[in-house]
Amino acid sequence: MANPPSDPIAAIATAPGRGGIGVVRVSGPNLSGLAATLGGKAPEARAARFARFRDGSGQLLDEGLLLYFPAPHSFTGEDVIELQGHGGPVVMQMLLARCLELGARLAEPGEFTRRAFLNGKLDLAQAESVADLIEASTAAAARSAVRSLSGSFSQEVHGLVDRLIDLRMLVEATLDFPDEDVDFLVEARAFERIDAIAAELAAILERARQGSLLRSGLHVVLVGQPNVGKSSLLNRLAGEERAIVTDIAGTTRDALRETIQIEGIPLHITDTAGLRDTSDEVEKIGIARTWQEIARADVVVRLVDVRAGLTAADAAIDARLPAGVERVTVFNKVDLAGRVPERIESAGAVSLYLSAKAGHGIDLLRAELLRVAGWHRHGEDVILARERHLIALRLALDHIHAALAHRHALELMAEELRLAQEAVNEITGEFTPDDLLGVIFSRFCIGK
Repeated sequence: MANPPSDPIAAIATAPGRGGIGVVRVSGPNLSGLAATLGGKAPEARAARFARFRDGSGQLLDEGLLLYFPAPHSFTGEDVIELQGHGGPVVMQMLLARCLELGARLAEPGEFTRRAFLNGKLDLAQAESVADLIEASTAAAARSAVRSLSGSFSQEVHGLVDRLIDLRMLVEATLDFPDEDVDFLVEARAFERIDAIAAELAAILERARQGSLLRSGLHVVLVGQPNVGKSSLLNRLAGEERAIVTDIAGTTRDALRETIQIEGIPLHITDTAGLRDTSDEVEKIGIARTWQEIARADVVVRLVDVRAGLTAADAAIDARLPAGVERVTVFNKVDLAGRVPERIESAGAVSLYLSAKAGHGIDLLRAELLRVAGWHRHGEDVILARERHLIALRLALDHIHAALAHRHALELMAEELRLAQEAVNEITGEFTPDDLLGVIFSRFCIGK
């Protein structure tokens, strides 16, 4: 792992805009002198002290609190200074400029957290959870990020690594003493332990996959002919009048997006222009954008007026839908047809009967979207995973299965167990290359 840089860095740590308080953060080695210059006197460790911040000519810039955290007892593991002043953007920029004038350089995105990782204050999974906590769009995602930041996910990963190391020692010992045979591994219950690791990896992978839904959500696109109730359904799901609803065909000309939550899962719902042949140039553009949205969808909810049933135009729409995208057919306006809400599944195809305008059967659609997403309750143990975590867990599980398949070829089994351990270790950053670290931390906000 690369050594952390030794130069001091500074950045505004609070969000852009105006606020009652703003924070400028500085991190680097031996910052007590810098803290004394900024605050006008020698700093006291881990204590908030009132200070007047002045420029190089002694002119007052702002007044507020100065906090000094000497290494290694700080977020980054280096000396850290925090200047808490008034939260105007001009004031913050002047304080930042003063720090740069005194020898700090502007921090890169995520550089504070990267230094915390390189100094052993956080592992990579915990470091990523910092960004996840900041970006959390639901309470469930925020709770999951806090658990990862506290180390719960990392502890599970380290437990897996410890068990893999024990197994590798058993297999390597058998290889080192050729007079022994597979019976030695049988007596040590090695194969049962490999099975247990496979089951544990599969369970963690499922929880991580659930957590990935908390991070990114599900992209749902409403499609259908004009006047089938797409905008009414969006309004009903959103709980407010987000889309204009009229009896005039073609009212919706462009995609309208709304994010809602169901069981803590973000659902990004897009209302689209009605699909039909038209000579209206503006409507044609809207229809073209509809197909673009469909191409990016996780789920297509195809709406049909239950009174008309499936028509040739609906069949034409269905024929153009991407083969791999999940789809749900909603027969809308059951209140006008005298039908009751219900769910019907036939040959793997799901049809829902509901009324978007009256709200009848909307819970059927909510439950169906969660089912399509593969969501089920895990309580408080969902892992807010990133795609690289899922890849690493799948790879480790594949190597474990391969190890079991080579139980009579111990050299191959040992190699598969080693590869499984490396894959798991990538989650916490034990074997993470520097170029990947650059990509990960570049996505953080500046000042964190």
